[in-house]
Amino acid sequence: MSSLSTLNFPAIRGIQAGREYYVSMWTLRMMRQISIFDEKELPPELRAQRLLNKTRIPEIRDYVLDNPDDYIFSALTASIDADVEFSPLPDGEDQLGILKVPMEAKFVINDGQHRRAAILEALDEKPALAFETIAVVFFLDHGLERSQQMFTDLNRYAIRPSRSISILYDHRDDKAKLAKLVVIKSEVFRDIVDMEKSSLAPRSRKLFTLSAFYNACADLVQDLATGDIDKDADMAREFWESVARQFPAWTKVRDGEIASSEIREGFIHSHGVALQAIGKAGNALLKSNPTKWKSQLKGLREVDWSRSNTKLWEGRALVGGRVSKAGNNVTLTVNAIKTALGLTLLPEEQRVEDAYRKGEFN
Repeated sequence: MSSLSTLNFPAIRGIQAGREYYVSMWTLRMMRQISIFDEKELPPELRAQRLLNKTRIPEIRDYVLDNPDDYIFSALTASIDADVEFSPLPDGEDQLGILKVPMEAKFVINDGQHRRAAILEALDEKPALAFETIAVVFFLDHGLERSQQMFTDLNRYAIRPSRSISILYDHRDDKAKLAKLVVIKSEVFRDIVDMEKSSLAPRSRKLFTLSAFYNACADLVQDLATGDIDKDADMAREFWESVARQFPAWTKVRDGEIASSEIREGFIHSHGVALQAIGKAGNALLKSNPTKWKSQLKGLREVDWSRSNTKLWEGRALVGGRVSKAGNNVTLTVNAIKTALGLTLLPEEQRVEDAYRKGEFN
């Protein structure tokens, strides 16, 4: 195979399930130069990939452009629909060598098509990325059935991490930093917020998830955050610890005096929908009464938070007796809390309240 008619790049040869595969590096500009087989005109049963979801591309592109010094991509997986030649290097023990691919070969991206499309858009805006590299794992194309099975197998055990652990490990999102800092600094919340799971098991000793607390903190500091993370965290911590004083059961859970499951089964205030609603109502409270908001917060004690209080909570935080975090349910829970705190409803909140009272959500 003449080198003039081939694409040549260093590769490592390996064996999986008795078949050869190769691992190499591509410069990002090679994404544009090689020929990728476009399957969009084929029916699903004749494709080896799902269709490209173009709405995902800008987010991935911006991730690269916004983090030029520390973005990271996992390897692409591609099939080559041509005969290739692997030439081992001297003393390479048959594993290190040069992979020679015919110029007319086409590649099918088995895993990473959205990453590739986003990289191409990032290159348009920042050509200097062209010489950076990405790892690529090559398999030889053994037909449509094999390629379809590869897609299924590559995605079979792909499980997205929980939202809570994604927040925990996110050091770019200021809202994530805020929520984590509040939890860590709070004597109450550090022991009742689960930092890893996004849903709590019946026997969990925690009351809230980090993902729920993230939402509540973000709503609390909306238009109030100064950009000073420590100052904003102190403000949010002061608020949430004042809220905790209105719910003695939270502290009893922290101290191991009451099982968290007992509180969650019996009361609305220990669910994410209530936490987020308190955050939204708290935002309005801090804006309307920035100096004496703590005394006004005592109105939370006047609310009957029992799940058995269906007259108040059914249709708001509960739907058919089950806690709901849907948008209208959060708003209706906010409305109940704002009313208890003597706060005025926003026009959109009033619209949702009127619709609820007319039975439009039944």
